[in-house]
This record gives sequence, structure tokens and C-alpha cells, in this order.
Amino acid sequence: MSVTEYEDYEDIDKNVISSGWMTVTAIGMILLGIIAIAFPFFATIASTVLFGCLFILAGISQIFYTIQSRGAGKVILKMTLGLLYLFAGVFVIVNPLQGAFAFTIVLGITIFLQGMIQVSLSLQMRWFSPNWGWMLVSGLMGIIFGIFVWSSSPLNDIWLIGTLIGINLLFDGIWMLTLHSVGFTQD
Repeated sequence: MSVTEYEDYEDIDKNVISSGWMTVTAIGMILLGIIAIAFPFFATIASTVLFGCLFILAGISQIFYTIQSRGAGKVILKMTLGLLYLFAGVFVIVNPLQGAFAFTIVLGITIFLQGMIQVSLSLQMRWFSPNWGWMLVSGLMGIIFGIFVWSSSPLNDIWLIGTLIGINLLFDGIWMLTLHSVGFTQD
């Protein structure tokens, strides 16, 4: 990366980090994290239902796409995929407790990958912010929580998912808030 590209990249990061929306987002994530930790069962059910709604929307979108693109490939395969999304979403919404067990695997993978990405980003941010360590801690916790979710028994899933989502949101909000609060000095 040339010096000019590096300076442009640095300016973009400064603009994003100094945004007022970053503070609002961070505080919102902290509050959601605290609520999820306080009410882990409800956080688990809410995340499972949200997951089901997203699958329903994906199914409807896929079916609409299939109808619109009849001549562009395997209509039966595209329609089957759309129906699978749709039925999976309806199943999760109708049976949120059973959906929570299946959701555990997806959530574990997501938290683990988010942690890996945050660790990588934090190592890049160490040149821009003295508070990059918060992002690193959040990423490492995400990796640990992801592994913990994968290895948990299904009986623990109901409270575990909500608690881990809450802790993850809380630490994400903290690193966002601390990253924003430091600001940058102009060279």
C-alpha cells in the first residue's frame, strides 16, 4: 500500500470512528447486551424467532426470484431452495424451543467467525487507536464463546444462547464506544 493509499484509508477510518452514529450504535449494543444477560431465555427465543423470520424472507425472496427468472436455469432447484427456506423459517417460528437447539450450531459458528474477524481487525486497528485492545478482547471472547456453544449440551442451550448473545453484544458495544471516545490527533 502506498503512502497516499494509507493516508486515504486512515481518513476513512477516522471519519467512521468519529461518527455520532458509532456512539448511538455502541450504546444500543451495550443496552441490548445487558437486557439479553438479564433475560437469557427471552433473548434466546427472540433470536430464534428473528432467525426464523429471516429464513421466511429468504424463502419468499427466492420464490419470487424463481418466478421472475423462469428461463434462467433450473427452476425446480431454485423453487425447492425457496420452499426449504420458507418451511425452515415457519418451523422455527412455530417451534421456537426446538428451533433454538438447531440455532445453537449456527450461532456458535457465527460468533466464532465474528471473533476471528474482530481479532484480525483489532490487530490492524492497533496503528490507529490506543484502545484497540478492547476489540481484541471482544474477538477472543467471541472465539471462546463460539467454541463453548458448539460443545454445550442441548439442555443448556435455552439460557446459554441468550447469555452469550448478551455478553457478545455488551463487549462489542464497549469496544465501539471506547474506540470512538479516544478520537484521533491530526498529524
